[in-house]
Amino acid sequence: MISALFAAGVLIVGIPYCLSVAGQWLHGLPSLPGYKKYLEAISPRRVYNLTVALLDLLSYFRYTNLYIQWKACYRSLNEASCVKDIQFGKNENRLDVYFPTAKGFDKSARLPALIYVFGGGWESGSRTMYCLLAQQLANDLNVVVICTDYSLYPKPTIGDIVQQINRSLFQIKEPQLRSVIKKCTIVDMVQDLIDCIGWTRDHGHSYGIDKEKVTLMGHSCGAHLCALTAMFLAGENEEIEIDTTKQRELLSSLKGIIGLSGVYHINDHYRHETWRGIEYVSAMCRVMKGEENFDRYSPATYISTLTKESTSRLPPFILLHGIKDKVVPVESSLRFSSALLVASVKETLHVLPDVDHTAIVMDLMDRNRSSYTTLHEHVRKELQNIYF
Repeated sequence: MISALFAAGVLIVGIPYCLSVAGQWLHGLPSLPGYKKYLEAISPRRVYNLTVALLDLLSYFRYTNLYIQWKACYRSLNEASCVKDIQFGKNENRLDVYFPTAKGFDKSARLPALIYVFGGGWESGSRTMYCLLAQQLANDLNVVVICTDYSLYPKPTIGDIVQQINRSLFQIKEPQLRSVIKKCTIVDMVQDLIDCIGWTRDHGHSYGIDKEKVTLMGHSCGAHLCALTAMFLAGENEEIEIDTTKQRELLSSLKGIIGLSGVYHINDHYRHETWRGIEYVSAMCRVMKGEENFDRYSPATYISTLTKESTSRLPPFILLHGIKDKVVPVESSLRFSSALLVASVKETLHVLPDVDHTAIVMDLMDRNRSSYTTLHEHVRKELQNIYF
């Protein structure tokens, strides 16, 4: 009996500790000096919080049917409904173009384009996961939908693990270690999205797109990228490798930004990640090039640095956020909405009850999902206001 209880205790305590330490070892140990980072990594509070975060991921299993559907859907797509694997931009990313085929589609027509930018913590995700969403939006809204990839912060590889071990066990200095992975930053990701807008302007006519009617729509960190891209273009940011004339041209194409459960204030979100105990395993701080750059890459604070003339060129912002969102609290959109109002930028905020961080995007993939009608109606009405 005692041995059974001991074994159960080892499992209950040992498994969370092993998973927690492994995750931190791969993604980033606490940034504390010397042995203190290891003590913090195995502290009960941190292990508990990381275990809770891991258990939250199990909720994704409720979308198993959707996963099976989109895998089958993407394989079966034909060129009448979608053109896949189009290469674009400096970083040679790929995009897919979806047509509204339900009512018939003529490429000689000029329809608005909706560019969808997926979420995934700036380090995971793929355009192929959203084929169901793209088809629903294209057919229900009568727009051409572009699902795009963008540069992601790389996850640890075997080589990275070996480097970590060498660094820890043999005290090898960082300059002696060679890394074959380019650690992309937020600027690379914004550049990719700008390149996608540029591709839409340059090649959209071949796909039935009106290049002067482009809307960006993103979820979570994808919403952050959409908002920051518009801000960078409006401010003619020097970090973007495009001349100011071209930046103004690209911004003139944007007629709206739709954000679903977006991260708009990086400092606030970092505090939330710290409360959840995931700030070191999250890629956010590294993507933003350190805490000192949080305000620089936060749309909610960056907008205050723009001139009145710059903000006047920003398109309307449509923000949707679920009250039950535990990953990115609704306060993110509330605060960004206030910042837009102060800057006299047109915005609309929809706070949705009974919607969490995942449901706000997953429910747009299937008419039978509980929040589909509500979400679809908000998006449809806002697009009508933008284009008509």
